[in-house]
Amino acid sequence: MENELAQLTINEEEEDVIQIQENPGTERTEEFLQMVGCFLIASIIHFPAMKSTMANLWHPVRGVRIRDLGEKRWEEDPMQVPLVLTPFWVQIHEVPIGLFSENLVANLGNFLGNFMEYDGSNLGKENRNFMSIRVQVDIRRPLKRKKLLEYKGRKSYVRFKYERLTLFCFYCGKLGHNDSFYEAKMLIGVEIAEMGGTYQ
Repeated sequence: MENELAQLTINEEEEDVIQIQENPGTERTEEFLQMVGCFLIASIIHFPAMKSTMANLWHPVRGVRIRDLGEKRWEEDPMQVPLVLTPFWVQIHEVPIGLFSENLVANLGNFLGNFMEYDGSNLGKENRNFMSIRVQVDIRRPLKRKKLLEYKGRKSYVRFKYERLTLFCFYCGKLGHNDSFYEAKMLIGVEIAEMGGTYQ
């Protein structure tokens, strides 16, 4: 009787069978992964060398095909897939003792970009007393160096150190070029004071 009750259905339509027939005109397509990327560098990219390097790094089982799309040679609107966000690990230094909290870390992460995660394993160590956070940074904007905090009427700055930066300009604070190619400096033809801060 228990078996009969287990097979009891309230909605009989659920038990109606749909016969699936293979359509001879339908071709099976093999699934494969694709990726579109760009290089944040002012120099000319040597395509064969880049292709060989990327293939050696990835070691794909079925091989890899890399194709140069050129400038805007695709049908889709490139603005629909903006390649402007990249994740970075950022160290937070000089936080007043006793103020470390997840809420503060999230606020600082969202100040830098989009907060993703944090690592507090270096807290309390004599020579490495800081907290690391992972944030998604908009590469079109200058990197932030510090943030002013206030607690019980006392104000102090926390400072940020970026880990493993790519090509970076110490004049404008942006990624993608260095101070040798800083447009304002080249146009004016004079020395421009660096923005300061710590980037590593």
